[in-house]
Amino acid sequence: MTNDVLPVALLEAWMRRFYFDVDIDIGSSGVTDFSLRELRALLDLGHDELDAVTFHDSRTLGGDRLRAAIAARWAGGETACVMATHGSTEANFLAMTALLRAGDEVLVLDPSYQQLFALAQAIGCRLRRWPLRFARQFAPDLEEAKTLITPRTRMIVVNFPHNPTGATLSRAEQDELIAGAARVGAYLVWDAAFAVLTYDAPPLPDPVASYERAISFGTLSKAYGLPGLRVGWCLAAPAVLERMIGVRDYVTLHLSPLVELIASRAIERADLLAGLRLAQARQNLAALSAWMAQHREDVDWVPPRGGVSAFPRLRRTPDVTRLCERLAVEERVLLVPGACFGHPCHARLGFGGPAEQLQQGLSRLSRLLTGSGAAVATAEPEGRTPRDHQHHERLLQT
Repeated sequence: MTNDVLPVALLEAWMRRFYFDVDIDIGSSGVTDFSLRELRALLDLGHDELDAVTFHDSRTLGGDRLRAAIAARWAGGETACVMATHGSTEANFLAMTALLRAGDEVLVLDPSYQQLFALAQAIGCRLRRWPLRFARQFAPDLEEAKTLITPRTRMIVVNFPHNPTGATLSRAEQDELIAGAARVGAYLVWDAAFAVLTYDAPPLPDPVASYERAISFGTLSKAYGLPGLRVGWCLAAPAVLERMIGVRDYVTLHLSPLVELIASRAIERADLLAGLRLAQARQNLAALSAWMAQHREDVDWVPPRGGVSAFPRLRRTPDVTRLCERLAVEERVLLVPGACFGHPCHARLGFGGPAEQLQQGLSRLSRLLTGSGAAVATAEPEGRTPRDHQHHERLLQT
């Protein structure tokens, strides 16, 4: 695949334009980042351990300690089904490149994080979209999913809790989805980046334990406050991992031993790290709910059931992308336009950061919302044409 085949990654293009030049972030989908000083204190990670690291090559599937830590927490101790990766994005790249071929049918959520479907599209797969509709409170419609899964379905790709809407499944719905995949022998790709960030139900179990063709991704970036560490993992049958190794031999090869040391300790104490950030997220979600109630004339929303992002619809804003651009330039606040996810009437609003930053960001957003323009129709567009996509792609790169 070449650059003329892979589409522009709209979210990443937006982040390149604004992420590093704002003062306040209410657009990202992760929790507050930890510093190395904080990590060392929380994880009892001493200078001696860091000084003892030798920068030799690591193993293709990941160092023994890191794989053991991942397996102990998420894979029932089965290290044979664990690969450590450069974030979950690499896991997705390796799995799709290894398993998909042109003409395969792939079921994806809509909206969705672009990397979870664009690579399959670039390979030449036929995408079938499973919509999460605002009119249904973004609740996944399992009956609709069953009609979209056919004997030609090679792969089903989902991320629950969902980015950007915060929607998720019940345990019974997860079982239905697994059964639907099993009926046609499809791979079920389960992106669990936000698995531990749930508000009204326990986290869902990893489907790899119950379905042999399940492939799950995890990451330290979103729920654990370590995006700069760039550590993720893939859980899958050893035969699937072998096919992924064949791709990895041409790209990243392995992780850094220093990164593996820190990641191992973080995963061994993952409950502590996630617990601190989940408590903060609950408080922030309450504050966001109060702000939404005060701005109900300007914004409609569905309170997220998981993750740390919401996907509100801006009712009286004719051009949400332009509003987000003004917010970044004039107010130095990051908000991600819904056009990055193919839904230009919405915006991704992240509430995982420090409470005072969220309050300041919402206050500055309020100033622009009240003067953003005349009221427009609130109907949600049900479809997107290639021309729509090209228009918003140009807007996001301007």
